[in-house]
Amino acid sequence: MTIRLYDTSARQIRDFAPLTPGCVSIYLCGATVQAAPHIGHIRSGLNFDIMRRWFEYRGYEVTFVRNVTDIDDKIIAKAADQGRPWWSIGYENERAFNDGYGVLGCLPPTYEPRATGHVTEMVEMMRGLIERGHAYEADGNVYFDVRSFPGYLQLSNQELDNLLQPSGEGETGKRDPRDFAMWKSAKPGEPTWETPWGRGRPGWHLECSAMAHKYLGSAFDIHGGGLDLIFPHHENEIAQAKAFGDDFATYWVHNAWVTMSGEKMSKSLGNSVLVSEMVKHWRPIVLRYYLGTPHYRSMIEYSADALREAESAFARIEGFVQRVVEKAGGIVEPAAEVPPAFAEAMDDDFGVPQALAVVHTTVRQGNSALAADDKEEAVARLAEVRAMLGVLGLDPLDAHWAGDGGERGEDLHGVVDTLVGLVLQQREAARARKDWATADAIRDQLNQSGLVIEDSPDGPRWTLGPR
Repeated sequence: MTIRLYDTSARQIRDFAPLTPGCVSIYLCGATVQAAPHIGHIRSGLNFDIMRRWFEYRGYEVTFVRNVTDIDDKIIAKAADQGRPWWSIGYENERAFNDGYGVLGCLPPTYEPRATGHVTEMVEMMRGLIERGHAYEADGNVYFDVRSFPGYLQLSNQELDNLLQPSGEGETGKRDPRDFAMWKSAKPGEPTWETPWGRGRPGWHLECSAMAHKYLGSAFDIHGGGLDLIFPHHENEIAQAKAFGDDFATYWVHNAWVTMSGEKMSKSLGNSVLVSEMVKHWRPIVLRYYLGTPHYRSMIEYSADALREAESAFARIEGFVQRVVEKAGGIVEPAAEVPPAFAEAMDDDFGVPQALAVVHTTVRQGNSALAADDKEEAVARLAEVRAMLGVLGLDPLDAHWAGDGGERGEDLHGVVDTLVGLVLQQREAARARKDWATADAIRDQLNQSGLVIEDSPDGPRWTLGPR
């Protein structure tokens, strides 16, 4: 089967044809580390993690590059406000981002370059662009001449005459106000590096063009990022790279936002929900389910109710997994292949919602098999479910999720199991003497404590219920 994906530059879904057979190269714009990540930041990493997993399932060797922007205006401003070194701000938040990716089960990138480690490559690219007549120096700044590149704005589908190019403080000497800065001249108190045009620091757009060239070469398959990066960031990346002589990305893939009250979640709006706080109240695997299962091009409107719905939906899957494992008397290995309907959905622009529907259908089939005491059929369905959940990074039996629960589940399961077991023994004793009122009262008290009690042929069992 051919994988198909929506290409922003073509404005349509295209068949995926890799530059190198059997290989996929992906560059994802990663974190700008001026602050700790909220769930809107981490969504992009989750979406592309699922994409990467599906390519690998389909047999591709994936090279996945996710950069770290560790120098920019916001980092410098925050460092000044807090009286701290700029690199301290960046490093602290880089670790927070990696913790966020890790706790939600994202595979580590093949390479994770920092912008400040690639100034040499940036200088080389600027030198080449100046020699080719696409860039110029003015007052210690280096600007890209947008009129020198005929393909400018094709990604964002704008008209140059109507363009308002964002500009920063100190960007003087532009020949055209629409030209953008690749290098910013030195200012008091800011970090600087030496270049042939004087000391200064890199502009945001130049960083990614230079790093993509270094790690993926002059041409690669997929460039990804959030919708908000289409302009100016990705548009300017294309201009720099192609004017330099690179073919750059074949496909452009953009994920949608997490919104609150219809607005993009961001620090500036004051409506961010930090990952470090969210995992104190929600199991990380539930948070991954919530952020990763909508289609990557669909907006997610954040609400506690929506998270509770995700928790309940995943609990149905997890409960089935646990029941079959108990019935089988041990771990059931994932099937070698996912069901055809799941594969068809994932091949069609990574259609996770449709693929997830196949998961839930298979769970229902497995539950019917359990009700009919058909162990073989239940085990077969669990094997399929585990294969599908593995692609989505949501297999509760995966070693990554052992002890999952953030601060809710510091491996207290054994202690809770013993205590609940004692209470359930009292309930069973009440049932044996036909004291139904006491048995029901015990069950209701456990339910109020957040536990769901289920009577099965093998005796009562408990699970954490939705909050």
